[in-house]
Amino acid sequence: MGDFIGYRCSICQAEYPPTQVMYTCPKDGGNLDVVLDIKHLKQKYHTSDITSRTEASLWRYLPLLPVPFPHAEGTTLGAAGYTPIYKPQKLAERLGMTRLWVKDESRNPTASFKDRASAIVVARAIQIGAPVVVTASTGNAGAALAGMAAAVGQKAVILAPRSAPPAKVAQLLVYGAQVILVDGNYDEAFDLAIQAAQEFGWYCRNTGYNPFTLEGKKTAAFEIWDQLQLANTTAVGRPLTVFVSVGDGNIISGIHKGFKDLEELGWLGQMPRLIGVQAQGSAAVAHAFHAGSEIIEPVQAQTIADSISVDLPRDGVRAVRAARQTGGTYITVSDAEILTAIADLGQVGIFAEPAGATAMAGLKKALVDGVVKPDDPVLVMNTGSGLKDVRAAMQAVHAAPVIEPSMEALKKHLAG
Repeated sequence: MGDFIGYRCSICQAEYPPTQVMYTCPKDGGNLDVVLDIKHLKQKYHTSDITSRTEASLWRYLPLLPVPFPHAEGTTLGAAGYTPIYKPQKLAERLGMTRLWVKDESRNPTASFKDRASAIVVARAIQIGAPVVVTASTGNAGAALAGMAAAVGQKAVILAPRSAPPAKVAQLLVYGAQVILVDGNYDEAFDLAIQAAQEFGWYCRNTGYNPFTLEGKKTAAFEIWDQLQLANTTAVGRPLTVFVSVGDGNIISGIHKGFKDLEELGWLGQMPRLIGVQAQGSAAVAHAFHAGSEIIEPVQAQTIADSISVDLPRDGVRAVRAARQTGGTYITVSDAEILTAIADLGQVGIFAEPAGATAMAGLKKALVDGVVKPDDPVLVMNTGSGLKDVRAAMQAVHAAPVIEPSMEALKKHLAG
């Protein structure tokens, strides 16, 4: 466990001790950053103290995390993170690229990036003795909380929009969480979860509200640094560019936080460039970025990518800064482009849900627009499994033909 010394507001920079606040800044409602004692960590650890660890999970980076390991060896809580990075050569060739990687978050225990945040939040809930953890979710965050909570016997309540994909709702129920479908959108479920936490004394996991969600998501940056050996790079040449799908903004903000922690420690050779990708029908953060603003105006979100369909991103300010402060940008893509990207990834053995494929769709557009060059080093985040939304996956491909069970019928089909 790292040295957790307090919180800092991302808006007004006010600082608070660990026991004074729990969620957002009392002064302006800004999201809080967890502050670690970087000076002490620099004195105590070197890069080899981290990279030599053998844990194949996010707990590999325990010295840089603000929670203790919750003694859950052999459970899914202890297995979150440390997902593989692939180098899909055929896809790179089709795109005309020389250095392309895909980090596949579908390999997490509940098949999405959100396991990272939930593992840390559940560990925090155990640490503070919370009786119940509640969250709003379109599916993935809820499934992650339900799965991580089930691993350690923590009670969880999930508020999901009734429009959530059935496969995601099924996960929530199978993990044994108390699932309540809300006859409204994600933003309405979000507000209700906060009210319930206040009313019943529950611990709220809401993304872009609970500071510890960011601490889980930053571990993806640690893994990119670790797995691609970014500590050994120099400032000569182009930095790594990371493409991230963006909904509420917490994933790209978390990855940025992870790289900033490494930079403060003096362990990062060069800050990667972060490019956020949003669906055109849910692009509040992209609109603010391109307007040169940090004021996030709500939209009427409508996209096939349910995991990033958000009217009012709750971590929009930090999401704008993640791209702006790293020399990145925001790209928007259509639902049709997202569906094509699902097929692109599938052809190299990676099954992505729409939100996961959004980042790949953004890379393809960035190549056409000259935002990245073919020889730039690029990593694309796939944030979730296609099994989460099979209905969308079927729209990305042609339906399988049906033939009679005879060789004649098979030959006829193959011939023509």
